[in-house]
Amino acid sequence: MPDLLDGLPARADLLLHAAAQRHGGRPALVLGSRTVTYAELDAAVDRCAAVLRERFGAGGAVVAIGADLHPDVVIAYQGALRSGNQALMVIPLLREQQLQYVLEASGARAALVGAALHERLSRVRHGLPGLELVALLGEEPGDADPERPPRLAQMLEAAVPGAPEWHADPGAPAALHFTSGTTGLPKAVVLSHRNVTVNAVQTARAHGLEAGSVTLVHFPSYHPMHMNSALAAGATQVLVPEADPAHAMERARTCGAGYIYSLPARLAQLAAHPRLPGMRLPDAVMIASGGSALAPALAGTLSRHFGVPVVQGYGLAEASPLTHFDRPGEHLPGSVGRPVEGTEHRAVSLEDGSVLPPGEHGEIQVRGPQVMRGYLDPAHGPAVDADGWLATGDVGRIDADGRLHLTDRIKDVFKCDNWLVAPSEIEALLAEDPTVADSVVLDRPDPVSGAVAHALLVLAAPDSPGEAEEALRRLNARLPYYKQVRSHDVVARIPRTPNGKIPRRELRASFHARLDGGSPMVILINEFILTSAPEEFEKVFEASSVYMREQPGFIEHTLVRSMTNPNTYINIARWEDAAAHIQVVQSEGFQDHIRQLAGVARATPQLHTEVSHVER
Repeated sequence: MPDLLDGLPARADLLLHAAAQRHGGRPALVLGSRTVTYAELDAAVDRCAAVLRERFGAGGAVVAIGADLHPDVVIAYQGALRSGNQALMVIPLLREQQLQYVLEASGARAALVGAALHERLSRVRHGLPGLELVALLGEEPGDADPERPPRLAQMLEAAVPGAPEWHADPGAPAALHFTSGTTGLPKAVVLSHRNVTVNAVQTARAHGLEAGSVTLVHFPSYHPMHMNSALAAGATQVLVPEADPAHAMERARTCGAGYIYSLPARLAQLAAHPRLPGMRLPDAVMIASGGSALAPALAGTLSRHFGVPVVQGYGLAEASPLTHFDRPGEHLPGSVGRPVEGTEHRAVSLEDGSVLPPGEHGEIQVRGPQVMRGYLDPAHGPAVDADGWLATGDVGRIDADGRLHLTDRIKDVFKCDNWLVAPSEIEALLAEDPTVADSVVLDRPDPVSGAVAHALLVLAAPDSPGEAEEALRRLNARLPYYKQVRSHDVVARIPRTPNGKIPRRELRASFHARLDGGSPMVILINEFILTSAPEEFEKVFEASSVYMREQPGFIEHTLVRSMTNPNTYINIARWEDAAAHIQVVQSEGFQDHIRQLAGVARATPQLHTEVSHVER
């Protein structure tokens, strides 16, 4: 696709090199008082590539990279590509079990990680026999612990650059990216060199980046999309890892940032910050939110104050990831934008897959050069049809101007009188009511309409239960009859995952079980494969069991041991409902026990609901 790449290399490993040739003296990365020019970054990546090439050759070994926002992350990611191997970005907040799963499923042979992630990795390292190299990213630790692995910076100082150039096909694998796992275990997506490079160019053009643009990245960790798009444009990335949004905005003002990238949670804090009235961003072109949905009211507050659009695009791991974004100045509130350059989209019927006209809700499908090669595990299916269309699993509509309006995940929407109902749309309206602190909407089976909306409400004033009826009366006055909430429960809290998402499947299963006259109880079945002596595992498990038995919502558990494989144990635990279980497993006390269990066994926990129960 020469017209889209516009002379840029089709291989991701040469993207930075091309930028360094054009903009060698310009700042590429800025962190505090440290500035790294494009030429300096290119040289560091050369050395990193030499280190990895010497260790793994150019055979496509997976190099996992996970650390806080730091220039070393860019060096490691680009170095993995340039060495002829594959880069895998790992979220540095992953817990031990999640980290072990990602590294094991990807077949990672190297892990270049920050100090905090390394502490968790060290607890499961014995269960990762294929992991050959571990190195630390970021600043030098304060203590000189001989048990710590070498720092990447030290390895680069000792490296001799100049490894032979690697000649790869642009369609060859370049990077892995795991899906969010909201509909099951995360899946590893395989992206080609062309996928990565094309999407970097698509993103840079959609955002309006060019040589000399200044972007401010206010994330806890890097996402390859922001890294690669800035490199493709020759832009400067100012890194702000500190969580304080006021500090980030002051940094954006002083560095003259035109493009500010942040998270919904941090932008929500900014909108409510007492210092917001005095903040100014004179050079800003846009503020972009990513990761999860940003409430329209918050976006409006910030947009009016700073005088720039606060926008959100759309993408998914299977598409490298960006597929939709409106250029600054063209954004329409409530929409995630038009397809980025070279990309097509369509909505298809949930019943028969037929293509729908503008304005009708259906599953969104996309097609373009950024769509993945496939999943690493063939068992996860192709996801892309013979004509190149990728089924996103998201429901939405495409308006007459070609803009995409998303409503929900396919697994979350339901039909009332054959009308499609998206729970997230109702929840967004509830979020605007000052008496509602949080909510989740589920489908309640109905003999006439098929299903109707049921709400779980957390009230801002818990001692005023009558507020729930008033809030729903105001809500329903704004909705067509088929979207109106017909019943509700007032709850103390809505459980959420660490990244803020609602575990709808578990809540829905528990709610439906209660409606069917059964118990909303959930059953945890956890298989443990030992990596230590059975006596050691049983000792650690018993300590964990004592903790769990003391938690609200716990009913009972049974631990059994395989008669044919003594290294396999299965724990069956019963909880009153999904919310109780989720609340406990997210507690720090539980995480302490998980860390200890990860040191003696590999676990595969799964939640179930009871179908039948027979007693003698």
